Formats: sequence, structure tokens, C-alpha cells
Amino acid sequence: MVRLGVNVDHVATVRQARRVPDPDPVQAAVLAELGGADGITVHLRSDRRHIQDRDVEVLRQVVKTRLNLEMASTQEMLKVALTIKPDQVTLVPERREELTTEGGLDVVLNAVQLRPTIKMLEEGGIHVSLFVDPDLEQVKESHRIDARAVELNTAAYADARDARSRETALRKVVDAARLGVKLGMAVHAGHGLTYHNVGPIARLPEMTELNIGHNIVARALLVGMERAVREMVEVLRR
Repeated sequence: MVRLGVNVDHVATVRQARRVPDPDPVQAAVLAELGGADGITVHLRSDRRHIQDRDVEVLRQVVKTRLNLEMASTQEMLKVALTIKPDQVTLVPERREELTTEGGLDVVLNAVQLRPTIKMLEEGGIHVSLFVDPDLEQVKESHRIDARAVELNTAAYADARDARSRETALRKVVDAARLGVKLGMAVHAGHGLTYHNVGPIARLPEMTELNIGHNIVARALLVGMERAVREMVEVLRR
């Protein structure tokens, strides 16, 4: 079965709204693991709008499964990653004014800058994934600069308004996933996935990991984190 990485960023979003100790994303991560999560994902942004440095430090000590740190390819974040040593780093694009990550990395355009970051992380014992749109050229370039994995951006699929658009977007994910595996990379996916739309992505034989945050956290507000994660795991097993 495909691995489930639970992103707990939005637990921190609620906390930071009042600058108080609760809710604690570390506690949420523990409950997510109890619910069956195969890993915990957090995005340490340059503006620190939700996850804070201390969260990542404590998560590194507490997480029993796998810690996946999403971050921009900057010297500041590279230093953090090499100090904290997550199991995996997923390099993502970042703009200060965005509500959430908008689109994948342009690996073709930024290959010269990304390659040394990937090299330093790998030499530090950290596996590297690149968050990219399901575009064949982006997948090819990710392989050329020695990324171990690509995380395919499923936003177009998740946001599709009709069956035809959804099928077109799914086909792009399928083609990109097949190419990634053919090139010897692991293939992950995420962004906008929900209990209702995750099935076709999870069933792709090339898919090894899904990272889901907002929809699980939204469900957790009503039923608790452990149950929310357990329900997602049940969906992935169908």
C-alpha cells in the first residue's frame, strides 16, 4: 500500500493565529502516527507563518516513522536541514504572498541552483524529493540533477471542475509517474488530495507516497487526529 505522510502545518496555523502554545503540531504528529501515518510532513517557511524551528527540532526527536521537511532551496533552509537531519527533504517553491504552495518547482529553469543543494543534502544523509508539476520535462530534469524522488503536484487533478478535466489531469499524473519510475526515481504525490478524490492517485502502481495535510486536519477538527488519519488509511486500502 502507498505510504501516507500527514502534513501537520495547519495545526500550527491555528496555534499561530493566537501566538499561544496550543494546538501543538508535535502532539498532532504523535496522534497521526497512532492513527497509522507512515510519516509526518512539515513545511518550514522562510516567513515562519505556521511551523517554527523548535517544532522541527522536537519533531525530529519524537517522530517514530519518517520526518519529511518541505523547504525552499535557500542557504538558510539548507543549514536547518543539515542540522536537524530529517529523513527526507522535499524542495518546494515559495512565495511570501501565497496562501499555500502554488505550482511545482521549475527544475528546468533552476537546475543550476538546485543541483548543489541536492548534493549537499544527500551527502548529509538526507534523501531529496522535488515537488514538481506532472510535466515530463520537469521529471526528466529532476532525474538529471540527481533527485531521488519527485512529488507530483496533484492540484490540477484535485481542483478539476468536471470529469473531462479531471481525467486529463489524472492522465498527466499517470504519464509523469511512469516516466519517474522508468528513470529510477521514487514517485510521490500531493496537494489538494481529499478522502473523496485520493483513490485514483493512490491506486497508481508507480505511487509510493502521498502527502496530505489540509483535508486530514480539517477532518481532525471534528473527529480528532487519530481517527481522521485512520479514516484516510482505510480509504487508501480500498
